[in-house]
Amino acid sequence: MTATRPENGPTDHPAVPKPKVGVLLANLGTPDNYDYWSMRRYLGEFLSDRRVIDYSPWLWQPLLQLIILTKRPFTSGAAYKSIWNEEAGESPLMTITKAQHAKIKDAMKAQHGDDVMVDYCMRYGNPSTRSKVEAMTAAGCTRILFFPLYPHYAGATSATACDKFFEALGREKWQPIARVVAPYYDRPDYIEALAQSIERSYAAAVTKPDILICSYHGLPQRYLMEGDPYHCQCQKTTRLLKERLGWDDTQIMTTFQSKFGPEEWLQPYTVEEVARQAEAGNKNIAVCAPAFSADCIETLEEINEEIKESFEEAGGEQFTYIPCLNDDDAHIAALSAVINENLQGWID
Repeated sequence: MTATRPENGPTDHPAVPKPKVGVLLANLGTPDNYDYWSMRRYLGEFLSDRRVIDYSPWLWQPLLQLIILTKRPFTSGAAYKSIWNEEAGESPLMTITKAQHAKIKDAMKAQHGDDVMVDYCMRYGNPSTRSKVEAMTAAGCTRILFFPLYPHYAGATSATACDKFFEALGREKWQPIARVVAPYYDRPDYIEALAQSIERSYAAAVTKPDILICSYHGLPQRYLMEGDPYHCQCQKTTRLLKERLGWDDTQIMTTFQSKFGPEEWLQPYTVEEVARQAEAGNKNIAVCAPAFSADCIETLEEINEEIKESFEEAGGEQFTYIPCLNDDDAHIAALSAVINENLQGWID
């Protein structure tokens, strides 16, 4: 509906759009392309985030700007190129996020009509959080539900996404009322969607995997000691998934990937554990990534290429990567249920 002058307002009153509620989905981010400068811009923003790398800028920024961002865009660009959606001209994360957004938007429209506006943004890269908050405010969203698409809370994921959201709100003359969705790592419908995806994969396998590795994105061990709940939430997801599947401890385990820098990170490391499994006689394994709502560089390239290679070099024979939930209908239903619960009191 187009903007109109408020009833009983003076003739020169600016037109005001009909009030509505916004739902802003947020994902990690993606470079615009895999060329050197696109990668450098993206990595520069990502690795300058103090939530991600909390070393003193006086020490970190010279190292980042003069050494890391000179070399890393080449290697990261090659990794992105290996998984790039050339037809759409974008990364798989962008393609999947768009698909998730489209389905959630349809679900919200079916339930709430035009009273709810659904959009998506990225913490790093485009579309930026600020641009989407501005668009929602201009469209008449007087209330915004911000939904970081991370099942588990971590300072380096959920918190930094929220930082950017509140920073964007701080620029608005008429600031919308805001809510933030809580982590959903232990919701029964999320666990059910995960279990169904695993059961489908196991049913399609020629040989049943010896063990399922639940590989979560890692964090420095120090973050856990400083109070970040991420590690505990990941462990709980694996436990709930094990219980739902009716398995014992020998059939499933938790590991962590993507170690960066000299510090000790959460362990066991996925890349080392898959090799140990092969050496121990488990020649047929499956790997899933419950901490990711959408497949991305860490799953499609790191797990399905680097970690798979580590397994095979140690004597492993059959490596099955179980895709993230992406735009699976059960996943979309769970995310939509989360949204509707958080809209209570805002929407009749």
